[in-house]
Amino acid sequence: MKVQPVFDFSSQPNVGRMPEWIRQAFGNEDYAQTSRSLTENALTTVCEEARCPNRGECWSRGTATFMLLGDTCTRACGFCAVKTGRPAAVEQDEPQRVANAVASMGLDYIVLTSVNRDDLADGGAGIFAETLMALRASNAKIKLELLTPDFHGCQPQALEVIKTAMEQAEGENFLVWGHNVETVPHLYRRVRKGSSYARSLDLLATVSDKNTIETKSALMLGLGEKHQDVIGVLKDLRHAGVNRIALGQYLRPSRYHLAVEEYITPEQFTEYEKIAKDLGFGWVKAGPLVRSSYHAED
Repeated sequence: MKVQPVFDFSSQPNVGRMPEWIRQAFGNEDYAQTSRSLTENALTTVCEEARCPNRGECWSRGTATFMLLGDTCTRACGFCAVKTGRPAAVEQDEPQRVANAVASMGLDYIVLTSVNRDDLADGGAGIFAETLMALRASNAKIKLELLTPDFHGCQPQALEVIKTAMEQAEGENFLVWGHNVETVPHLYRRVRKGSSYARSLDLLATVSDKNTIETKSALMLGLGEKHQDVIGVLKDLRHAGVNRIALGQYLRPSRYHLAVEEYITPEQFTEYEKIAKDLGFGWVKAGPLVRSSYHAED
């Protein structure tokens, strides 16, 4: 089963042809089984909605990143393929459907993310909390990674809701908490409309204060940032207590999204990986096709 191309590699004014080091993986029977499990439980994944280039590889390994709270985001980031608009009502049975899918797929490491839901009083934190509790009720040893939005307008309350659920969930310490800063500060207005670099750092710093949690973030490169910009963000993240970082190449989902300004070479990614490790990050993934959830279980 071949994974169809999901990115627009048509002519762009700022860069040449797509370099040979960017390739997409193919699917196999495990890919088909993952797809069936998700469909049977009416679940959404960021793998599909964000047109992740690693879907073939990850689904073929039986892993997927579950996207909670529907497929419609209340923000309109210039890089993101997830549709924007007025979201549907929250489906209260979604946490149990996720738990059922995870059990049927035999997974032992789960990544949960969501669209931005600025329309909800808690930003969607309640569904995150209920889902992690449903998963732990189904399998007390399951390891969880959250990739949350910034909970604009309700950050303190939202973090408390999830913290309470963590304390109530039985089992071993299990959590990685991720939130992606995505790009460097001076590009936020163009790349992440409605978001705030400072607000994202505040969330990560608050979560990092919890000793049982490892914090994680991610950066897309190739949007016009400079070398020193990237190093500055890495230093800010370490200062906020973040100990996991993913660095990947921005790929244009369609002609309606931001153009790629530069294709970062594998050698440049290797250099950034070394810099991140020298700064004290304990877990670093850096490469053209790396995404925040790529090989998260490693």
